[in-house]
Amino acid sequence: MKRAQVVRTVIGLAAITWMLLSYGLAPDADAVVDDRFAQIRTTLIVLAVTFPIAVAAFVLAARAPNRRLFLRRAAKPAGALLALVVTLAVPRLITGLGYVDENTNWTASAGRVVLLFALGAFMLWLAPFALHGIAQSLVHVFRTADLHETVPPLLATLLVWEVALFDMFRGTYDGVPLGVRLAFTLGGPLSVTVVALWELRRLRTRHGITVRGALLR
Repeated sequence: MKRAQVVRTVIGLAAITWMLLSYGLAPDADAVVDDRFAQIRTTLIVLAVTFPIAVAAFVLAARAPNRRLFLRRAAKPAGALLALVVTLAVPRLITGLGYVDENTNWTASAGRVVLLFALGAFMLWLAPFALHGIAQSLVHVFRTADLHETVPPLLATLLVWEVALFDMFRGTYDGVPLGVRLAFTLGGPLSVTVVALWELRRLRTRHGITVRGALLR
């Protein structure tokens, strides 16, 4: 399942990169990276809203004693989401608090030079953890398997369709031919849904794990 998820993600990123460059939505590789990070920020915002609602609905739908068990387990996925949000927010906080901006004169004093090297070293140290955390969070849907094995495919499906609706209303791919726009807007959610259904089927047929069983229904 992990290989299928990684392959789907890689193919999706390659297709999005091709579209952005081919239709002039992104002039260069840096713009493509900025676009993907903007998409990740959107996903995190949507997830921050969806996660507590979805987890609360799952917990409330379960019968005792699983309800109390799931409520205790929800702390780990919530911690994973919080850790990633904080990691991604650190660079923004550094600039937002006014310590650094585009007009900062780094040679104004020895202290500024030291601050430049300190911030550079910190960002170099932070970057691998942030990138690895983003990749693992997207693949494992923020450790929601710690809540129950069926939650990641369910939450991933809900999340991608929410993001797709958000992109449609925002007009993310305006300027692209209608057929291509529909393919890229719906292709991601459909592919994630197919992989999620496959994962749920494997859980049921190979391990006897089902949503109804988790909820004791």
